[in-house]
Amino acid sequence: MEKRSSFSGKIGFVLAAAGSAVGLGNIWRFPYLAAKYGGGIFLLVYIILALTFGYALMTAEIALGRKTGLSAIGAFKSLNKKFSFVGWLAALVPVIILPYYSVIGGWVMKYLYAFVTGGGTSAAADGYFGGFISAAGEPVLWFAIFLGITALVVLFGVEKGIEKVSKIMMPVLVVLSIGIAIYSLTMPGAMDGLKYYILPDFTRLDASTPLEYAQILGKTALAAMGQMFYSMSLAMGIMITYGSYMKKDVNLESSVKNIEIFDTGIAFLAGLMIIPAVFSFSGGTPEALGAGPSLMFITLPKVFETMMGGQIIGAAFFVLVLFAALTSSISLFETVLSFVCDKTKIGRKMACLIVFVGSLLVGLLSCFGYSIWDSVLVFGYQFLDFFDFISNSVLMPIVAFLTCVFVGYVIKPKAITDEVELSGKSKRRGVFTVMIKYVAPIFIVLILISSLFISL
Repeated sequence: MEKRSSFSGKIGFVLAAAGSAVGLGNIWRFPYLAAKYGGGIFLLVYIILALTFGYALMTAEIALGRKTGLSAIGAFKSLNKKFSFVGWLAALVPVIILPYYSVIGGWVMKYLYAFVTGGGTSAAADGYFGGFISAAGEPVLWFAIFLGITALVVLFGVEKGIEKVSKIMMPVLVVLSIGIAIYSLTMPGAMDGLKYYILPDFTRLDASTPLEYAQILGKTALAAMGQMFYSMSLAMGIMITYGSYMKKDVNLESSVKNIEIFDTGIAFLAGLMIIPAVFSFSGGTPEALGAGPSLMFITLPKVFETMMGGQIIGAAFFVLVLFAALTSSISLFETVLSFVCDKTKIGRKMACLIVFVGSLLVGLLSCFGYSIWDSVLVFGYQFLDFFDFISNSVLMPIVAFLTCVFVGYVIKPKAITDEVELSGKSKRRGVFTVMIKYVAPIFIVLILISSLFISL
């Protein structure tokens, strides 16, 4: 059995974990939800939840990994054999997500290629995106390239591969985000978008009674909770795996704080890039602000097309999105690989090959689900949508709830806070205990119920 790898120190761990948290959800899902749920109101609620709920779950998962030195399956089993099934459920999430996430990563590469080679005008044309994903061959090629790059980084290991790439990608991603956000804010009409985005304005709520206000704020809170939950790579074994590579002398609580700052900061910058630009070109109509998943691949290319220097700005934007997608896919790949290594005791190279081939084969379902197999539906969903629903709306809330029960009532919060305080006195011990035992489980159940109600 190979000796377990580790990050070189706090900076390497924070940048790698933050890279995992920062993904496609930050770039397009956060701005879309912020626009839909009142801009500044959503932003305020999200920040509050990230500092409480998000902190508690992330601290628990990283501490579980560092305490046991194992990935999710082994971590739960080593602390209580009856809860080993939670580790298996957590392991299943990245196994499902990695293939279809890499398919979307291939779409990002296609758009980057289009803008770099002068095809931005074509990418902005009506029907371009639909024509691309419905083709049988090209999406598979870009998917394979994206997955191959991910596998290559992971093959080099934790310190020489993941950490080294994250140390390059994360600072570049931040610089690009700031640059594009500044450019977006200079466009005519962008200030209206900025005000909408950062200033909580409760008069915008379409409600006339206290009950209606409560219902709208409740939906906003659930949307913010769901975004934070998925954005921070929680309940999928990633933070447990990365925690298992964390040295005992690295300050765990400070690291969690830094990861949250990175994750929330990039999401905030994504909103600054997108919402003012949409206001500038559409006047901030509900239809434009609520474009959702199509915003990045259909709406934004049209925005870039009308900009001076839009070809360059578009290329820079999709470089940013590619970096965000890769840092997350790397963490997903590494987590699956860690499960394979821990359970089979095979070497890293062979495990990497197994994960690559397996993900490639499963990912073909999502690729062909929009082309030659577009008539094949699973419970009414196309393959990619079905995988997304099962992982995000069902398994992740269940894993998070069971993790709260496990930490709060089985091994007790003290087991986690003692691990945290190995590397420094905890300043948020009381907040962690209350959140993990009482607040987080209730909110997670609400997320699960609302997700199922909306999706089914």
